Amino acid sequence: MKQTRIPFFASDSTAKLAQQLLGKKLIYQTVAGTMSGWIVEVEAYLGMLDEAAHAYQGRCTPSNEPLYGPPGTVYIYSIHSQLCLDIATQAVGVPEGILIRALEPDSGRGLMEHHRGKTGWELTNGPGKLMSALGITDKRMNFQLFGEVPLSLDFVTARQPQAITAGPRIGVGAKGSWAKQPLRYYVTGNPYVSKLPKRSMDLVTHGWQI
Repeated sequence: MKQTRIPFFASDSTAKLAQQLLGKKLIYQTVAGTMSGWIVEVEAYLGMLDEAAHAYQGRCTPSNEPLYGPPGTVYIYSIHSQLCLDIATQAVGVPEGILIRALEPDSGRGLMEHHRGKTGWELTNGPGKLMSALGITDKRMNFQLFGEVPLSLDFVTARQPQAITAGPRIGVGAKGSWAKQPLRYYVTGNPYVSKLPKRSMDLVTHGWQI
């Protein structure tokens, strides 16, 4: 499982890496089967200067310590009783990361539906939803690198967005000027993007180049 021994991370700014992750495939291998999906929505968090980031002003706790690890480190955290999946993106000690907010399912859709009890766009159109769909219920992969745990990223079998939309992150409204920073990126028109109105959905190509 060595798909992501990762010159990708730390090769650019976290904001640019977040945009480059769109269309890459997230893979989770389990005893029950392999599940995967194309990343369609992400948020960048810029560490010590970012009021919305877990590591703002150098905050380091047992909970957010994976952010300070090597680039490509798994950081799973809980919010509102849901788990979310983050990736540390910079050198050791530089606590920046990317939250994976939504996936378009590829393989293992039936298993995802079994885990979630949902079908259609609601299956993986949010950070807590995608973790539930994958059946990830704990933080045991924290501190490990993608590709060295059952979670990996496929940078080869990727899709190319027709366009990328940038806007404010979700759920950080009380974080001063950082609340409005356009650090949320998504595949324009993809129906699996969280909170996307149906009138904005591209139901033909899902926003991918053909």
